[in-house]
Amino acid sequence: MSEEEPTEGRRVGVHPILVVFGVIFGLWLFITLIIPKSKNTPTHGPGGSPNAQIPPGMMPSDFVPSFTVTGHVVGMNAITILVPPATTDSQVIALLQSFQQARRNHSLEGLLPATTPEDKLGPFAIADIYIFSEEHYAGQESAKALSRGAHAPGEFYPSSIPYEVAMEKVRGHYAIDLYNKTKPEQGSIGFGEDETGVYSKQYQRVF
Repeated sequence: MSEEEPTEGRRVGVHPILVVFGVIFGLWLFITLIIPKSKNTPTHGPGGSPNAQIPPGMMPSDFVPSFTVTGHVVGMNAITILVPPATTDSQVIALLQSFQQARRNHSLEGLLPATTPEDKLGPFAIADIYIFSEEHYAGQESAKALSRGAHAPGEFYPSSIPYEVAMEKVRGHYAIDLYNKTKPEQGSIGFGEDETGVYSKQYQRVF
């Protein structure tokens, strides 16, 4: 016979061993190239997170903006402050840091009304200082809404500014609780509550 008959058991196409090695190589490429990139990708935006920090490029301004005390809710240890509408975030940071420095060197009472004048830990043992740049929101109604917290029933306070509106209007927040030894003070752009897990869209931790 002149024609060759096919040998029994001979495989046609790519050898299975090459297929196995190809799959292994593909998985290796996926692990080394794709997964590290996903680890370095942020899972959330710059705001709305308890761990959101101010960007490295956003340094506090040397210029501390002028401000006016517009509200003081004694029973809630809350103060509202109005800054000019054109105030930048870096200037808000500078104002927060100036308040922090003044509290630490015992001169904050010369700038703001004391929230705990008779307290053994000082005139600002507990305080919430809210900074606004819109006059309509820089008053006691906003302070009361924020001090009541995110889960206060809205129907009990029909005349107040809604919590979700007030929190988004806060430009800066300086919270003081000297009875909390692990976190006696906290400053932020925007507004946030670690207790309830509620944070405004622009929230960024300053200190």
